[in-house]
Amino acid sequence: MQTMKAALVAAIGVVALIFCLLPSSAEESGGRLALTVTIDGAIGPASASYVKEALAKASERRAEVVLLRMNTPGGLNSSMREIIADVLASPVPVIGYVAPSGAHAASAGTYILYATHIAVMAPGTNIGAATPVQIGGPLPGLPSGEPEKGAKDKKDGDQKSEPKDAMTAKATNDAVAFIRSLAELRNRNAEWAEKAVREAATLSANGALEAHAIDLVARDQADLLRQLDGRVVEVAGGKTQRLATKDVVVEAIDPGWISRFLAVITDPNVAFILLMVGIYGLIFEFMSPGAVAPGVVGAICLLIGLYALNLLPINYAGLALMLIGIVLLTIEAFNPTVVIGLGGIVAFVLGALMLFRVEAPGYQLSWWVIGITAAVFIGFALVVLGSLRRIGRAPERVGAQAMRGLPAKVLDWNGNEGHVFTHGERWQARGAETFKPGETVEVASVVELTLLIRRAPARTGEGGTS
Repeated sequence: MQTMKAALVAAIGVVALIFCLLPSSAEESGGRLALTVTIDGAIGPASASYVKEALAKASERRAEVVLLRMNTPGGLNSSMREIIADVLASPVPVIGYVAPSGAHAASAGTYILYATHIAVMAPGTNIGAATPVQIGGPLPGLPSGEPEKGAKDKKDGDQKSEPKDAMTAKATNDAVAFIRSLAELRNRNAEWAEKAVREAATLSANGALEAHAIDLVARDQADLLRQLDGRVVEVAGGKTQRLATKDVVVEAIDPGWISRFLAVITDPNVAFILLMVGIYGLIFEFMSPGAVAPGVVGAICLLIGLYALNLLPINYAGLALMLIGIVLLTIEAFNPTVVIGLGGIVAFVLGALMLFRVEAPGYQLSWWVIGITAAVFIGFALVVLGSLRRIGRAPERVGAQAMRGLPAKVLDWNGNEGHVFTHGERWQARGAETFKPGETVEVASVVELTLLIRRAPARTGEGGTS
């Protein structure tokens, strides 16, 4: 028996040793590992968290390169800068690869591509359109100001994309300085980079290669690794590194649960719904203490919604308007005046429209979500809260009043009195008729502690009584 135990312990130890040595054996073979990170969609807090985790893992595993595959329309400026800061500080070379064919790296994607150590595009892809989105500008469809004097005399080719106001000028100049600094750091075309910001210029893969905006054009991943082999790059700290990617082992890094969770809750539509569910869940709990479930669900949704809003650029004036609208709708439910209700609806809708102060692709609040949410919660306020108000104003029924009309089951009967079971209790009862045990009767009244019962009225069918 002891021999079997010793053999089992030894076997477990050998298996554990093999698993511990697996990563080190890969590193001893030359560290020939390439990790792939994929950004497919809008760039936001989830993308920034994903890239940070991937680069940290690449550094721990001493990977040869990190392949950052991109297909993005752009995203949030704050998340873009986080990703760029992590790329610039990475001791592992980061290869920006716009792929597959048909993909693009627009807006924020162009900045990130310029920040990578080697910029690569697949045939049939494009980059550019890096003009910063105006924050706090006029609503779409509204005139932004008076037309420039003499604008009619200018030809389309002679007009320059000049900022319309001081805020836009500041944002544009800051973006130009940022992308030019990246271009100078990676020795790429700074003039075209500035044009991409000021004039929203774009380039195809071959055009970008000719303009020296990128370094390589690769058909697929195998072609990319073949062309990277032997190239020298400068990583963080000024160190140079010669890439050896000929027989590298490629491994994809999937987003962790934190990144996937952030990807869900940082969708403005999801954050908006969570916020509304949380607020009305708490309102319902305060209206009906003891329900528990609405309060628990509401508190959780509200905290998650507020956390998501903290990660997104929001307009606090819009949030305040939404809260005022909810308060007004609640007041309308308890004190109908129509005017307060209309004011609440207007405040709620305007606040929802103003809530997110960014028009970045993938981070826009849907009109459908605003409309459906407003309709649902307006109905909730007017119907549910109104019903609670009416119930609260109804006179309380206690004692004999509460007992009248209740069904009762006859337990025993002798002459004109006996015992019945109703309301979960055994009661002494009297009646003018004779009843049989097991018969269902109705409570007519209560005299002291005795129930006066009567035969329950017969129910009529659809065709009336027979």
